Amino acid sequence: MSKDLLRYDRMVERALRTVVRESLLQIVEFGLPGAHHLYITFQTDHAQVELPDHLHEKYPEEMTIVLQHQYWDLEVEEDGFAVTLSFNDLHERLVIPFEAITAFADPSVNFGLQLQFESESEVELPEMALPADAENEAGEEADAGPEQDGEEPAEGGEKTADGNVVALDAFRKK
Repeated sequence: MSKDLLRYDRMVERALRTVVRESLLQIVEFGLPGAHHLYITFQTDHAQVELPDHLHEKYPEEMTIVLQHQYWDLEVEEDGFAVTLSFNDLHERLVIPFEAITAFADPSVNFGLQLQFESESEVELPEMALPADAENEAGEEADAGPEQDGEEPAEGGEKTADGNVVALDAFRKK
C-alpha cells in the first residue's frame, strides 16, 4: 500500500476542529440558541490545557464539560478556547486547546464528532496490516468487499479495537 503523502488524516482533523471552533464562535456572538447544548471531552493531561489543580487531580486524563446554562466569559482563539464554569459553586477558568479535544457533541440535534488526541505534528496513522491469508502467492492483496452486518470482515479487511471494519480493497483500481 502506498503512503498517503497528502495526509488526508490531518486535513480531516483540521476540518473537524474548525467545526468546533466555528460553533463556539457563533455561541460567543449569538449565545446558545434554542435547546442547543454542547458536550466537549478533552484530554486534561495535554501540555497546553489549563485547569485548577483539584480538577486535574479528579480528572487526570480526560474530562467532559457541558456548555448549557452556567458558563461565563467564553473566549475563542485560533488554537483553543477558554471558559469559566461552576464546580461545586466555585467559578473556575479552563483553557482548552482544540488539539486536546477528543469528542464534541450537541445532543439537541443528534450531532457528534470523535477526534484524535494527538497534536497535528504527532498524528501518524499506523500502516494497515493485512492478515497473513490476505495475500496470494504472487504477493498481491486479496480482493475484498464491504462487511455485511453481523458477519466477520471480508478477506482483506480487519476489525479494529472498537469493532469497526477497515477494508479498502473494494475501492482500489484494478
